[in-house]
Amino acid sequence: MTNLVTDVAETVEAHPDQPAISFRGAEVTYEQFWHRTGQLAQALTDAGLTPGDRVGVYLPNLPQFVVSYYGVLRAGGAVVPMNPQYKAREIGHMLADSEAKAVIGLADLVPFVQAVREDDEVDDSVETVVSVDGEAEGATPFEDFLADESMGTVDRADDDIAAQPYTSGTTGTPKGVLLTHHNLGWMTRHAGDVMAEDYGPDDKLLGVLPLFHIYGMTVVMNAGLYNGSTYYPMAEWNTERALSLIEDEGVTIMHGVPAMYNDIINTEGAADYDLSSLRFVNSGGSSIPVEVIDRFEATYDIQLNEGYGLTETSPITHANRPDARRKGAIGKTIPGVDAKVVDDDFEEMPRVEAGPIDEEEHDLDEIVGELVVSGPNVMQGYHGRPAANEEAFTESDGETWFHTEDLGYWDEDDFFYVIDREKHMIVTGGYNVYPREVEELLFEHPDVADAAVVGIPDDRRGETVKAFVVPTPDAEAAPEDVKQYCLDRMAAYKHPREVEFVEELPRTTTGKVQKFELREAEQSEASE
Repeated sequence: MTNLVTDVAETVEAHPDQPAISFRGAEVTYEQFWHRTGQLAQALTDAGLTPGDRVGVYLPNLPQFVVSYYGVLRAGGAVVPMNPQYKAREIGHMLADSEAKAVIGLADLVPFVQAVREDDEVDDSVETVVSVDGEAEGATPFEDFLADESMGTVDRADDDIAAQPYTSGTTGTPKGVLLTHHNLGWMTRHAGDVMAEDYGPDDKLLGVLPLFHIYGMTVVMNAGLYNGSTYYPMAEWNTERALSLIEDEGVTIMHGVPAMYNDIINTEGAADYDLSSLRFVNSGGSSIPVEVIDRFEATYDIQLNEGYGLTETSPITHANRPDARRKGAIGKTIPGVDAKVVDDDFEEMPRVEAGPIDEEEHDLDEIVGELVVSGPNVMQGYHGRPAANEEAFTESDGETWFHTEDLGYWDEDDFFYVIDREKHMIVTGGYNVYPREVEELLFEHPDVADAAVVGIPDDRRGETVKAFVVPTPDAEAAPEDVKQYCLDRMAAYKHPREVEFVEELPRTTTGKVQKFELREAEQSEASE
């Protein structure tokens, strides 16, 4: 059996005195960490949690997140990781859809949980709320909640759900991704395949990727703990603090998103930091410009690799490796994962001789198709979404293929290249933003008559969110007021950083907004 918790338990037994977590100068050994996860598991069991129940973990990167994650799993539950930037309207659907029985959240975020529980329009299943880093009305402080005794681990099967993170589809409605113990256990054991040498007890991992996100959760936290490494969580991204931590602690592995590396190379005095301890550096979440790779490598003489994956694939499917890399590619598939590029009839697209290609010199229609993947890391399915599952998978040649909805091509050397994301999705700083969610909020503003949201180029984030708004005739709000309205009601990275009032939106004869015209107009203005 490949239970994720059993794997880590073996590491605890082998390295009890090894630091598992180091946070702000305080270390927690593997033995101490495991004892606390058992205390939390016992407390959750005493509170009525039964195997298979969901528990929301609503925390930034803190040691309590790591303890909560494994404590829930040891109790037989499944983790519902929630973005700590989300507010009540955003977590409401997640809690109701997952039927979470408990929430472990930052004290400052507990009021959003309580607001959901008090909302008569939201089905409330939450029975227990635990607060971290302070007290909150209606919640039990984390340290008080822990049981005196540390229980064992509830046995779970390979196909039992271990985590249910949420992602969004083209409609913007969040979908729960069902990741099994086998999915996450397999991915945890193979995350190190992207490196020349696997993780080990001597490794120190920089924990800047958010743990609610599958990339930070699996590739950094789970893989690091499985291999006996030390995890250094950072509750928020700060460039100077991250560089100092790498230098002072001798951090050996860093996973990040392109915006982080762009911040690093543009930080004053960046070259003065000694990052020679890093033996592996990787970027994921969105495509990283080759210029950023070149500048980072020129500054530190450290290879910066790019990989690819999705929440639905636990996440890694492709990676550039120290001994097999092409800038501009997402890399080759990791061992055990299959992938191909197909047309609308699920026929393989022809390969180019070698990439990356000059897109202006090729007929992209002849080589570009959808990237599909298959492997033991692919999700069980979407929670309660039979129609979405029907669209997400195709059975072919004895394998089940998952549709990534990303467009790209491949070459004869088995390198893959992604050239476009889902049609309207905005990827800003590694986070996905679906325009419809922002548009629906804009329409709730009394001074907004019409609205459309698109992604526009941004030097730091890759893309950022811009809203084109048609105000009502008697509107009193200014563009800045609309920006603040959104910021007050959704995660900061989602809110429009630019709002432009327009007389009308370009539409087709059937009434659909022609967003490509808005993007093209924006790009034309930027180039002038």
